[in-house]
Amino acid sequence: MINAKLMRNDGILIVEPVDKLEKKDFKQVALLVNPYLEKHAVLNGILIDAESFPGWENFAGLVSHLRFINQYEKKVKRIAAVTDIGILSILPKIVKHFVSAEVRHFSYKERELALSWLQTDGAG
Repeated sequence: MINAKLMRNDGILIVEPVDKLEKKDFKQVALLVNPYLEKHAVLNGILIDAESFPGWENFAGLVSHLRFINQYEKKVKRIAAVTDIGILSILPKIVKHFVSAEVRHFSYKERELALSWLQTDGAG
C-alpha cells in the first residue's frame, strides 16, 4: 500500500510506502497524477518518504511499479528519496541511469530540506 498526496500548487507528489506494494497502488497513484498532468506538462517533483520499505506483494506489484516509472519518468523534473535505509540511499546512483529526472538522496531527518529542494526551480 502507498499513501500518496499531490501538492497541486507546487506540482509535487509525495508517496509513502506503508505496506507491501501492490499492482492496484500504482493505478491509484496514476488516478491522482493524471488529471494534474492533463493541465501541466510535468510534475516538479516526487518525494519518496520511505522510513521503511516493505517491498512488493508479488511479481505483479513489482512489474506495475516498473511500468509506472517508465510511463512517468519523462514527466518528472526531480525525485527526492528521503530514507535512512541503506539500499534505498544508493537509489539516486542507480536510478539516474534509467530516468531523466534529477534524483537526490536525503536522510530521513532532512525531509523538509528535500521538500524545499523540490520546490526550487534551479539546480542546487
